[in-house]
Amino acid sequence: MVQKAMEKALNDQINAELYSAYLYLSMAAYLESRNLKGFANWMRVQVMEEQAHAKKFYDFLTARNGRVILSEIKAPPTGWESPLAAFEQVLEHEQLVTGRINDLVNLSVELGDHATNSFLKWFVDEQVEEEATADGIIQSLKLNENNPGGLFLIDKDLAQRTFVPPAGVTL
Repeated sequence: MVQKAMEKALNDQINAELYSAYLYLSMAAYLESRNLKGFANWMRVQVMEEQAHAKKFYDFLTARNGRVILSEIKAPPTGWESPLAAFEQVLEHEQLVTGRINDLVNLSVELGDHATNSFLKWFVDEQVEEEATADGIIQSLKLNENNPGGLFLIDKDLAQRTFVPPAGVTL
């Protein structure tokens, strides 16, 4: 059975994951409006990843006899100066999520909640990957800042991304 403090923290994380999906969907809409279909595809896949993360937290909380309480999701921004600015916000946002995951790990240690601590290890590793991926795209965009052909090639590359659900998650 999950402790009340952890139950609240996990519910807050479900909301944060759903906000992440909402943010990336807003970014996809912005990129679609710029006719950057590959960039938009990358964001749409990111939306599915964030929804899967929320589902993982949801399933874990219910498995521990906790109660999922969904709360309001705030509206995300709707425009960015450029694809680079959007991806810089992706990295900033993923760093924020990393901090939230670290806070959950710290709380699990403080509460002696070994089951939650074990569950969170997957998210710790996932956040390393999320930040590295966003940073890699930012570096590519910076290298091609004054090269429209480079932007086209990055767009084509990002169009190849597909969603692979994490193990144990069905959407």
